[in-house]
Amino acid sequence: MAMVCEELDHEALLRIAIAESQKARDAGNHPFASILVGPDGKVLMTQHNAYMPDHDMTGHAERVLMTRASTTLPHDLLKECTIYTSAEPCAMCAGAIYWTGLKRCVYGMTEKQLKEITGNHPENPTLDLPCEVVFAAGQRKVEVIGPILVEESAKVHEGFWG
Repeated sequence: MAMVCEELDHEALLRIAIAESQKARDAGNHPFASILVGPDGKVLMTQHNAYMPDHDMTGHAERVLMTRASTTLPHDLLKECTIYTSAEPCAMCAGAIYWTGLKRCVYGMTEKQLKEITGNHPENPTLDLPCEVVFAAGQRKVEVIGPILVEESAKVHEGFWG
């Protein structure tokens, strides 16, 4: 019997995204990552931040993942999917999640908490706008779960932005 969305283990799945953010950092990239999970709990795609090597300021993990998902997966599947992301999606990424048609977004630390860590770093001028504000401006609901596992999400950033 297939697992339905309401039975997904959000913490376990978010921990996969957090572990991927550590892998992104270990590879020399910004410490962010996202995963796309189907309604059966299967990880469909993983995406690290794509700032490097081209210094793409729009290469946020969520935005790149949504581009990949929306160009390769059917809309009927996407509308039942969940994105798990190590930090709250910024306004750009929340827009991409909305336009891709996802059902749900689960995130670790908030944009406000990220801003406290990164300060005014030129590679991450954090846009402190809750993703729920972006989603609320839309014509359909995107369920939001977060912040959760904040300390685990923040730990990956220790010493990176200094």
